[in-house]
Amino acid sequence: MAGGGDSFTYTGLPTRVVFGTGTLARVRDEVERLAVTRALVLTTPSQVDHGQAVADRLGDRAAGVFSGAAMHTPVEVTLAALAELRGLGADGVVAIGGGSTIGLGKALAARTGVPQLAIPTTYAGSEMTPILGETCAGEKTTRRSLDVLPETVIYDVDLTLGLPVALSGVSGINAIAHAVEALYAQDANPITSALAEQGIAALARALPAIAGDPHDRAARRDALYGAWLCAVCLGAVGMALHHKLCHVLGGTFGLPHAETHTAVLPHAVAYNAPAAPEAMARIARALGTGDAATGLYDLAGAVGARRALAELGMPGGGLDRAAELAVAHPYGNPRPIERGAIRALLERAFTGARPL
Repeated sequence: MAGGGDSFTYTGLPTRVVFGTGTLARVRDEVERLAVTRALVLTTPSQVDHGQAVADRLGDRAAGVFSGAAMHTPVEVTLAALAELRGLGADGVVAIGGGSTIGLGKALAARTGVPQLAIPTTYAGSEMTPILGETCAGEKTTRRSLDVLPETVIYDVDLTLGLPVALSGVSGINAIAHAVEALYAQDANPITSALAEQGIAALARALPAIAGDPHDRAARRDALYGAWLCAVCLGAVGMALHHKLCHVLGGTFGLPHAETHTAVLPHAVAYNAPAAPEAMARIARALGTGDAATGLYDLAGAVGARRALAELGMPGGGLDRAAELAVAHPYGNPRPIERGAIRALLERAFTGARPL
């Protein structure tokens, strides 16, 4: 039996999913289903229009719009949103946007227990996970609890049609990273492994098509569907080296989330390849290539992503610090974590070299 042996444990998470085209029209019905009477709508500053459109659909069930969500979920932003939530007497949140906005919704739920409805506009996947990453004083900490899992998720393909090509590519590869690490997770099982392979295949098929025509509805549907499957994997099993490195790089050096995942993933996969041959075979098969690491590197090239951490603002002098932080706390990974080898991995990701 692939991806977890003859005996395994799988925990299905209790999220209601509404998937399709034009599904945003059901937002008021879904808020009512959660018994929320005054919902605070959350967005980033650049997505205020999306937020207002949701508030308009909610009518008298909207308490207001908070548009200050920020990357890496800074605690100070959460506290400002919390003050707004309490001041408006809101009893639920509707987060529309990418991982930054959905992370803010989770941070508010963790502090208040209010129900959440998430409406993703990217492929980040946070909406399907009981994981909250928060940044305080330049350090990112992560916790896992069902208290932060959104009760309902609305996936509307229409909302992704306007996602810029560049962001679509890196957001999609960020999603693929969840499925890649699920395939060699310590708690891998046949259910998540099947979802992971299908998720990678859907995104690998969709992302180059979107790069060619961002309004290709079939490709947009495949990408959103694939991102959902990859997110289920992220929520169900533990992540390893790749996610640890990206948390270090994002939290410590302020690098952009999806772009960092895209640059690091081929190198993290190359590092783990000798210790996880079955996972590598499944990744390569899903990508339609002969090798997992170079296949991911070529996919990043096909969607026009920047493949060097140096281009994302990573300081060359920070590589030693990043390697130290990556080995500071033990965590599950198929290949033992060795500082020298991690430093070499980061060097290749820094220059954007083809993975070994």
